[in-house]
Amino acid sequence: MQGSLEIRQALTRVAALRQDAARTPLLLAAVTTVKHLQAQRFAGTYPDLLADPVFAPSARFFLEELYSAKDFSARDAQFARIAGALERTFPEAVLATVRALATLHLQTETLDLAMAQAWCDSLATGDTARYVSAWRSVGQRSSRNWQLATVLDIGQTLGRLTRKPGLRLMLKMMHRPAEMAGLGALQAFLESGFDHFSGMAKCRAVAPFLDTIRSRESDWIDRLFEADPVTCETELTRTLGFAPTPSA
Repeated sequence: MQGSLEIRQALTRVAALRQDAARTPLLLAAVTTVKHLQAQRFAGTYPDLLADPVFAPSARFFLEELYSAKDFSARDAQFARIAGALERTFPEAVLATVRALATLHLQTETLDLAMAQAWCDSLATGDTARYVSAWRSVGQRSSRNWQLATVLDIGQTLGRLTRKPGLRLMLKMMHRPAEMAGLGALQAFLESGFDHFSGMAKCRAVAPFLDTIRSRESDWIDRLFEADPVTCETELTRTLGFAPTPSA
């Protein structure tokens, strides 16, 4: 039951970090701003993938489930509630993916909170300058590289899982019971990830998709740590401008 324990511990810590931020309105606002900027940066980095009929569903899945600023409290609570059942019911690869997602979620929440604290302390003017300043103040390059590696591992695993016979049927059979048990958010995540990557797998597009994510995100990590600050801020502003306008 080690896997389910790791999932519960990670998500318990995520909830505690959110509570810490919520106690200070200024810090909570900074966390929200940081998350929105990061989601907008992702969208502005991949307008081509988001517009491509093959890549768009998976790109949106990454944006909405891994880079989004939305509240994942309901999904997290559901993951924690049935972590043991996941361990008993699903193949190890599925459990490993959920465990990786929970650990990634904790790392992301930890870094976002640190970014928000640095954001509040920053004397920089303008959101992009403040973001770059906060990023460099927080540092932790190894953690940023780990984040990217974990995101790519999750994508690779989802691509492999789509080739497991019977797994999609199992998810389909779980749909109604999951909704009745109040696990709709968790079920939607599993079905969405499976279906989006299944579509790419049929076109042999998983590897090109993940290679593009690896290349562009690595470039951003290098730029945010190493580029001249003004140059970095200019590029970030330009990228934010490429972000598609959210639909109403």
